Amino acid sequence: MKFLRDTLDKAKHNFEKGGKYHKYYYVFEALDTFHFSPNTVTPTTGAQVRDAVDLKRLMMTVVIAMVPCLAFGVWNVGYQHFLALGQAASAGEIITVGLIQVLPIVLVAYVAGGLVEAVFAVFRKHPINEGYLVTGMLIPLVMPPDIPLWQVAVASIFAVVIAKEAFGGTGMNILNVALTARAFLYFAYPLQISGEVWTYLPAGAKTVAAYSGATPLAVAAQASTEGESVVQAFNSFGAGWADNLYSFSNMFFGFMPGCIGETSTLMCLIGAFILIATGVGSWKIIAGVFLGAWGMGAFLNLIAVNEFMAMPAHYHLVIGGLAFGAVFMATDPVTATQTEAGKWVYGLLIGLLTVLIRVFNPAYPEGIMLAILFMNVMAPLIDYVVVSANKKRRLSRATV
Repeated sequence: MKFLRDTLDKAKHNFEKGGKYHKYYYVFEALDTFHFSPNTVTPTTGAQVRDAVDLKRLMMTVVIAMVPCLAFGVWNVGYQHFLALGQAASAGEIITVGLIQVLPIVLVAYVAGGLVEAVFAVFRKHPINEGYLVTGMLIPLVMPPDIPLWQVAVASIFAVVIAKEAFGGTGMNILNVALTARAFLYFAYPLQISGEVWTYLPAGAKTVAAYSGATPLAVAAQASTEGESVVQAFNSFGAGWADNLYSFSNMFFGFMPGCIGETSTLMCLIGAFILIATGVGSWKIIAGVFLGAWGMGAFLNLIAVNEFMAMPAHYHLVIGGLAFGAVFMATDPVTATQTEAGKWVYGLLIGLLTVLIRVFNPAYPEGIMLAILFMNVMAPLIDYVVVSANKKRRLSRATV
């Protein structure tokens, strides 16, 4: 590391004001601060807040919290691959297949989005912030394992330009950047982001008899249209090739087809624990999403007129991407509400809307993405109402 430090120090003058590469200073600064702590210090005069937490540490904490989801996703991609083929495989073979599929998606997302950020930094002359460390990991985790790499690149570029840089860069965006990438792909290339695309299968691969790569949400929607109990559909799904694939325990642990990082509720809860313990994520938002989803599911059980509405409420918490969205998307400090009361309202409404979209729109059974994006837009209004109510309450006390 000393060699790298010395090399960067020797090259630094070329990128400072007056140097021949001065217009690329912020690219150099990003490279320097990515490897080493900045050499800036808090001024010694005036009132200052001294804290060990900076943007880099904040973002790295979120990345660390996502590692369990990424690691399990790598394993599950390989596991689902061999399950669909009806082949026995060792842990090493499962992980190898998972790595071959997942790592290129992660690399493309980081490179494509990172280059766009570098270009904007050069032309706008602003620093490259560490925010994309999180976004570059979130984008692959909400993708199918067999997504074409060029689509990952296009979605990453679109999300950075439209959802982030168009609003002024890190800290200014009103929409979650990773979810914007996912929404872009869903509406621009629906064939590659919907249907039975959730299991990696080589071209021409022969699957086991009666194989289906449908997700639990697709199974639930299909059962509802046929008047079949959703729970019975889950229990019978995979009969003959993957018995009990959609048991409640399997869905909680994540042994099912789905996006790379979204299938395991358990891994998402481990990430939630890390975020809450470090003070990075809001437990109120996370709890609000789960409570809102369960509450709406329980209410629909009471007025059920179809089988999807009658599905036990707790199933909504372990299917689809609800847990992942609650932990890593809804808690985005830039796009979420900032007031304490607002966090409860924001989380509850996300959970509520997610279930409503799932149940009443069979053509689009997953709802967490649209629910979060909609509430991103509504977050400032929620904070405004909360702050206004607080002001009125305090003024009324002052006049008594």
